[in-house]
Amino acid sequence: MARVAVCEDDPGIRRVVLEALRLAGHDAVVAHDGGEALRQFAGDDAIDVVVLDIGLPDADGRDVCLALRSAGQTAPVLFLTALGSVHDKLSGFGVGADDYLAKPFDVKELLARLDVLARRGRGERDRPPAELVLDPARHSLTCGYREVMLTPTEFRMLAAITSRPGEVVRRRAVVAAAWPDGAVVSENTVDSFVRKIRGKLDEVGSPVSLQTVRGVGFTLR
Repeated sequence: MARVAVCEDDPGIRRVVLEALRLAGHDAVVAHDGGEALRQFAGDDAIDVVVLDIGLPDADGRDVCLALRSAGQTAPVLFLTALGSVHDKLSGFGVGADDYLAKPFDVKELLARLDVLARRGRGERDRPPAELVLDPARHSLTCGYREVMLTPTEFRMLAAITSRPGEVVRRRAVVAAAWPDGAVVSENTVDSFVRKIRGKLDEVGSPVSLQTVRGVGFTLR
């Protein structure tokens, strides 16, 4: 039995997925939008797999995925969405998803994919600084009682880095998370956004700083 976290705003699809999980012997925790998913899923270490819709009413599911990763949720993520083009799939994998299933879908295929992800398990990794909280609905960064607003690009860049604490995140991974597939993004543009993010980290009194590892990428220290 696996513990599966499901974030789906369509009541019909949500009902079908939950019933399939129940019949397969799995336990489910449910959220109806991105904000609820972050509150419900981020601190639950017992979750084995996360199922996320992209078209949520309050946030882009890809931003929710980034925020969950940033909050320390390491369970594999499967996007279950009507956006099924190659471009959409690449953007999903770019923000840290492990699998992608387009609607309409076959329930048996969904269960098979979830079984594979659950068996894969989660590797242990360091937690990001607990003081930093990213809100995918508001595109904001909070540290303690201070909050600062981020642009969507700043949010995705920072989340791509905070989701892998202790690691040097390569430039191409940051670009893949923040820009559409195929976008031509100059190093100067990336560096300009990094400077803005550093200023906002300072603004909220972040205990860590965003550092550039020349020729490789970025890390939080």
